[in-house]
Amino acid sequence: MQFRPCIDIHNGKVKQIVGGSLIDAGNQAKENFVAEQDAAFYASLYKNSGIKGGHIILLNKAGTKYYDADVEQARKALAEYPGGLQIGGGITAENAEGFLKMGASHVIVTSYVFSEGRINYERLDALVKAVGKEHLVLDLSCRKKDDQYYIVTDRWQKFTEEVVSKETIEKLEGYADEFLIHAVDVEGKADGVEKELVKILSNYAGVPVTYAGGVGSYEDIETLKNLGKGHLNVTIGSALDLFGGHLDYNKVIGMMD
Repeated sequence: MQFRPCIDIHNGKVKQIVGGSLIDAGNQAKENFVAEQDAAFYASLYKNSGIKGGHIILLNKAGTKYYDADVEQARKALAEYPGGLQIGGGITAENAEGFLKMGASHVIVTSYVFSEGRINYERLDALVKAVGKEHLVLDLSCRKKDDQYYIVTDRWQKFTEEVVSKETIEKLEGYADEFLIHAVDVEGKADGVEKELVKILSNYAGVPVTYAGGVGSYEDIETLKNLGKGHLNVTIGSALDLFGGHLDYNKVIGMMD
């Protein structure tokens, strides 16, 4: 298991939010933490720790009031740690290469690919053509409905018809270098991981998969290790002391393989 750090940006500031609380109208979200430092501060910290593969997520909708401010924060972080961070939020085949030139190692994509509720293979092919499989992370973040986990888009507000399963991941692995999967219903709550989802993900052992959502204790990290069968990396946000939580950043790093 590797620790994959995060820099979530909303309304031009580094934040930790409750994932399911995002609303485009009025650019609203329930906040757990709003940083005084900018995104470059966190990028420098991760660089100095020698941690790669963290993700920057732009939480405002592209074209809205704060999206450009989010991108400017991301630009500072990528300039501080070129090649060390991935970026997602408003990524398309048309703008993806620009984010790589900005310094991102990978672009992270959900809504552009899972449009109209299903996998849009034409767009997926266009992304691979634009940046290459080796620079593409597919975000399969999901919410539970009718006893299954469905991929959600548009900042986790819209359900698709695509179920998160070993079969779905295997179907998509030929297009992606990695997968990022937020358990949206527990994201930002720090009160335990989504064990049922972790068990589903543990059955897949192909390209790297990073799980995010609900980690609130050192025991949760051990649970992820055990239930995930060593197949999952982990992101921790609100529970980390960097973002006002009680989990020690250096201790968390020390628990990794």
